[in-house]
Formats: sequence, structure tokens, C-alpha cells
Amino acid sequence: MTKEIFYMSATGMAGAIRAGHLSARDVMQAHLSRIERINPKVNAIVTLHAEQAMAAAAAADEAQARGEPLGPLHGLPVAHKDLLPTKGMRTTFGSKVHENLVPAYSALVVERQQQAGAISIGKTNTPEFGAGSQTFNAVFGATRNPYDLSKTCGGSSGGSAVALATGMVALADGTDMGGSLRCPANFCNVVGLRPSFGRVPQVPALDGWDSLSVSGPMARNVEDLALYLSVMAGPDARDPLAIAEDGARFRAPLARDFKGARIAWSPGMGGLPVDKRVMRAIESQRQVFEDLGCVVEEACPDFRDAHEVFMALRAYAFELGLGAVMDQHPGVLKDTIVWNIEEGRKLGAAQLARADKLRTALFQRMHRFMQTYDFIVLPVNQVPPFPIEQQYVSEIDGVPMESYIEWMRSCYLVTATGHPAISLPCAFTDDGLPVGMQIVGRHQGEFALLQIAHAFEQATGVSARRPTIA
Repeated sequence: MTKEIFYMSATGMAGAIRAGHLSARDVMQAHLSRIERINPKVNAIVTLHAEQAMAAAAAADEAQARGEPLGPLHGLPVAHKDLLPTKGMRTTFGSKVHENLVPAYSALVVERQQQAGAISIGKTNTPEFGAGSQTFNAVFGATRNPYDLSKTCGGSSGGSAVALATGMVALADGTDMGGSLRCPANFCNVVGLRPSFGRVPQVPALDGWDSLSVSGPMARNVEDLALYLSVMAGPDARDPLAIAEDGARFRAPLARDFKGARIAWSPGMGGLPVDKRVMRAIESQRQVFEDLGCVVEEACPDFRDAHEVFMALRAYAFELGLGAVMDQHPGVLKDTIVWNIEEGRKLGAAQLARADKLRTALFQRMHRFMQTYDFIVLPVNQVPPFPIEQQYVSEIDGVPMESYIEWMRSCYLVTATGHPAISLPCAFTDDGLPVGMQIVGRHQGEFALLQIAHAFEQATGVSARRPTIA
């Protein structure tokens, strides 16, 4: 057991600590040794508090010896995306603007993990201010895909996905606006969940009414993901969109019968260009759902106007969040962020009103569609991992992309609907690159989404495959 501590499941690891088979110090030392060996190859963890983590592990063991109550994540090493403020721990947002920032407070999602007994070991890499689905920045450089070091790990929660895939942490958090939890999970053969907005309260937030960007969990398997979500989720009066439901419900058993469950099967998403390797990987798994008893039908929601809605509201969010930063630090932000801010400044009241109106209609169409279907299966990304030197995808299957984020349509069209979505290991290309599938659930239907993902995972075992980098 000691030899492979770093690849135990988080639930198994927590259970072993609780039962006294492992100490928090054993677990922490195994992960720190793993980081020392692996991180120089992939550059996933960019700030490391090794001494503080070992001291916290010793304190966790002492508290357990005294018989104190233990949280559900007691003794587990976790890392936080470098966009999430973490008290006393350097948090750069991947930007030269905040290269030496050490916050005096933590985001609520960080606090909840620590209150549940998790031990924060450091920060994971992200593109500057989380902009783009390729993890590189001017402060720390690029994070590499552990399945092929010449490829990207995706983004923007790229460091989190790589740290998980290589056994450097038990769990890792992230954020998702247009796919930032789903894309790197897909590229690294781990699991990432974009929850419904409000499921994980956003505190603090510049815009308390923002329903595009969410925080959420990443893990190596669905059961661990559910445990992690149970800690992150739950109401908070400071978030006006927070869902008033106790997160503990996600610790209920995930097994269920899926006989008769209806699945809309749409690997092409109604005409989006999709790389043939991705299409083949997803299509190869259709029989799994049928063997589970599901009724699988070719069907796709009407995503009409979702692109326009997302692009307008994203531009608005960039102006709101980073416009002043650009003005105060001219010439510092990368050009794609500047473009997004400038697009936000072009918006008028009529365009924002139109975006809200179109998004409402989009949600209603999606709601009606989901009265017929329990789940939708889609691609996570339209392409497999691409070269690390390439900042973004400029064309897919011969179709040119109009902006640095358009290659992420398969994720951000779902974002615009407001529905929860999970990225789940699905298959591998012939040259060994991970391909995930995106399963979308009903509005605020995360538990059912976790259940179908768990059933698929148990049937296939794809998520158990580890990178050969070790």
C-alpha cells in the first residue's frame, strides 16, 4: 500500500487514514516525493508549501489521536488552481500583474476544503487570468500533458488535471467558464465536473450575478469527484445565486439501475467540425450505454444563438473583471485577453439585452429537450491534445476558427444553457492520447449525472489508465 499511496483513490485514502492504516504524514510524504520526481517534467504545481504541508499533516494526525471529529477529506493533499485566492499562499492568476501576490484571505471553495480536513500543498498552473484552454503563462511557462510531453494538457485548469493524473495530489479544484474544468480533464484522462451555477457558491466575486463562470471539482474517478463536490457545494448567503441544498447529499451511493434511461446521442453536436479521432472514440462507446439498459437515440438540442450569447456575456465579464487591470498595466496582459476586453467595451445595452433574451429562450428549449431525455452525450473537445507550442486551435477538419476560443464550442455552447456537464474518460487515440466524453444532465441534476458517469466508468475502466511518464 505504501508504495502506491499516491495513486489510491481519494475515498480509499481517506478511509485508510480514518482507520489508522495510514497516517496523514505517510500520505503527505508520498505525495511530496511524487511531486519532487514528476513535477519538473510537467510543470503542474507552480507554488509548493512542502514544510507547511508536512506540519499540517502532523497536526492532523495529532488531532485524530486526540479523538477529535474528522472531516470527510481529513489528511488528503489538495492543490488549488492559481486563480483561487489562498490565504498566505502565493496566488498569481498566471499574470505578471500579480506575480508576487500573497492574499490575506481565501476563496470560499478553498476554505471549505480546508474545513473538511484537506491539506493545501500549493497552487496549480493556469493560463493568464484563466483565459484560453491551453495552460501557459509568462510567470511559470507551460504545463505539459503527461500522456505526451510534446502536447498541451488543455486548460484553463490544466495544472490541476496534470497533478491529478500523475498522482501528485489526491484531489484538485478548478474553475470553468467555457470548458476550463472539462477540457483539461478530457486531455488528461481524469474527471471534471462543471456544476450548475450556484451549486458551488462564488465568494468573493466581483459580479455576484455571474452565471457563466463556476468553481468545481476534479478527481481521478467519479466516486472521488462526488465526495469532493459534497464538500464544495452548499448554500452561502453571500452568493445570491447559491442553491439552497446541502452538499452532503452527494455522498450518497452512486449505484442505480439505468434501464429505460433516455440518452440523446450527438457526437457531432448538430454539425460542429469534430476531428475524426474524437468522433471514432466516442462512437465506440455507444454500446456501453445500451448494455446498461439505456435507450440511446440520435438527437441534439437546438443550440441556436448559444455562440452569440456566450461570446457577448464572456466579453462583458472580461471588461468587468479585467478592464481596469488592462488600463492600469498597459502592455502587460496577453493579446487574447486584450481582445476580449476590447470586445466587451464595444458592447451596447441593446446587445446585452439581446443576449439575455436569447439565453432565456435557449434555456427553455434545452429544458423542453430534457423532458424527453435524461442525458446528452457530446464531445468534450472537438480535437485531441495538440502541440504544446500551439497556443490555440486555428482550424478543425478544414474549418477555420474565428477566434482563440472558438475551437471550444463543444464546451461553451453547453455553458450558455446553464446545465451541468461532466467530462469523463472515454477512450484513447491510436497514438495514446486521451479522449473524454461530455455528458450533460438536467438543470441542477448533478447527482443523476454523477450516477450515469459512475455506471459508465465501472463498465469501461478507462479512467484507471495512467500515464507512462512515471
